[in-house]
Amino acid sequence: MISFPNAKINLGLNIIEKRSDGYHNISSCFYPVPINDVLEINLSDKFDFKISGTPIPGNKNENLVVKAYKLLKKDFNLPEVAIHLHKNIPLEAGLGGGSSDGGFALKMLNEFFDLYLDDSVLEDYAGMLGSDCPFFIYNEPMLVGGRGEEMNAIKLDLKGYYICILKPQLSISTKEAYQGVKPSKPDYPIQSIIISKPVVKWKNFLKNDFEAPMLKKYPELSSLKDRLYDMGAEYASLTGSGSAIYGLFNAEPVLHKDITQNYFNWVGSL
Repeated sequence: MISFPNAKINLGLNIIEKRSDGYHNISSCFYPVPINDVLEINLSDKFDFKISGTPIPGNKNENLVVKAYKLLKKDFNLPEVAIHLHKNIPLEAGLGGGSSDGGFALKMLNEFFDLYLDDSVLEDYAGMLGSDCPFFIYNEPMLVGGRGEEMNAIKLDLKGYYICILKPQLSISTKEAYQGVKPSKPDYPIQSIIISKPVVKWKNFLKNDFEAPMLKKYPELSSLKDRLYDMGAEYASLTGSGSAIYGLFNAEPVLHKDITQNYFNWVGSL
């Protein structure tokens, strides 16, 4: 069985307050984006997990795909499988690639082994993997709150827009990003901005709280955001805690040679 875990972007991201459990309450809108990894699962005599494409540092057993399999194996005594993950979504970019892989693995195993778990149950399992994983069970535009696990569907359709994603060589860890942010309530709630204002007006209201400190710390990110607006973006922003910057366009953008040579880049329609 093969599936294609996709990325997400954040349309706004407010860090509201720090919680007693050490996490933060946030507000954001997650929107799926069709840049994909490839995930294959087959029956096997013994468990095996292989990774190709973009290298993933660290212990393979800590990958969310492996953790997803182990979660379900514990409760449903699953047989052994061979899993192959081909990584296209860049790491530590704010695009949710690892969370997507984990969420899609749960959905695939549910279908492959006829477990008949509904989405609400899969959402609970996904929450055990990480804060962003439950979003990918549904994989549709969502307003998110809490530490990311509280989700409500929002009617938002960006069909007809093009998106350009640019990422420099630098990576930003979530820990680093939070060190530069002072939690506070936003002047304008994300939901009201998205519903009441056209995309071209978002740049004046829709904010990612990680962006200002990260663009100050890494001027290259600020330059990339300016480039997206120079190319005609109606809205541009850091996604998640970074380090990817995206722009929304009403026509397919043309990338200059220096961008294609020096940065991860992806252009597609939404």
